Amino acid sequence: MNPPSPFPEGLQSYKRTPSFDEATVPAGLRADHATKDGTWELIEVESGRLLYRVTDTRRPPTERILTPDDPAGIVEPTILHNVTPLGPVSFHVSFWR
Repeated sequence: MNPPSPFPEGLQSYKRTPSFDEATVPAGLRADHATKDGTWELIEVESGRLLYRVTDTRRPPTERILTPDDPAGIVEPTILHNVTPLGPVSFHVSFWR
């Protein structure tokens, strides 16, 4: 898969989580967390709906409901964010650098 905009050119995918559902979402993804410097994420919903929030004070607070019909959620390096299932959901996260 090619990363969507606004990914910088030349990023390569290097890791993908297993698929999570509403019962198996790790607590760490539900709480504020961030990637390391240089690591981007794509949050890709396979079914259902997932609330994606950017909570970092270096960005405007944003909330977006991700679905399989929408572009993946893009997570910038070092930016605090979290997710919340909105009912039954299946999703995974891929990591890019």
